[in-house]
Amino acid sequence: MEFVKAEGLGNDFIVVTEPLAISRERIAELCERKTGIGADGILEISAIDQTRVAMRYWNADGGEAEMCGNGLRCVALIAVEHGIVVGPALTVRSAVADHPATVFPDRIVRALVGVPHAFRTEELLVAGHSVRPVGVGNPHAVLFVDDVDEVAVEEIGSTIERDAMFPDGSNVEFVEFDEGDRIKVRVWERGVGETQASGTGSAAAAFAARAAQELGDAITVVLPGGELLIEFDEVGAWMTGPASIVYHGTFY
Repeated sequence: MEFVKAEGLGNDFIVVTEPLAISRERIAELCERKTGIGADGILEISAIDQTRVAMRYWNADGGEAEMCGNGLRCVALIAVEHGIVVGPALTVRSAVADHPATVFPDRIVRALVGVPHAFRTEELLVAGHSVRPVGVGNPHAVLFVDDVDEVAVEEIGSTIERDAMFPDGSNVEFVEFDEGDRIKVRVWERGVGETQASGTGSAAAAFAARAAQELGDAITVVLPGGELLIEFDEVGAWMTGPASIVYHGTFY
């Protein structure tokens, strides 16, 4: 099967434009970095009409997820550059919503991530850590920390991800307040581990940070893989950031 390797802020994906009918184990093998292609997950694009495509997403462990923000930007880019849609404006349908998107000539993509919401009104104590649960079509647990560079992301993230408080697992964001409307974020992604960036995670982190402090409607999220702009309006949370096509290949 032919594929495209794509990435957004270092969050990388194997992208196919044919129906993916392989096992969970095979997906995990393909995403393995030492013996496979290597990726944080696999994306499937299917055309709906000249302006709309559908996407499905599987994490690196082979489990299917509801939504992927950085993957959404990659899907939009590939759909436009490969002529699947007429572009540059299109709609990407995920398992949870329709996401309007625009692909700009410099491969910057702006897209609607979703409508972040606190699915519990109070903070939760999970494995000894105070977290803010946020939904962005998929589940997130946001923790505020003094220094994201010093936090034990793997130890804490893996524990919270699998806690019974989140029956379907959870993505975990570690957030440090920076100057102005800027936050620094590290992400522990459900079924993957720590990643360089996360689109939905950035939206969840920005939403929680905005609720905790008086931040504006446009928040710059600084991730290990780069910066992502999250903007809030009456529709929801929009992200603006880069996507790129790394190479084309074939797997069997």
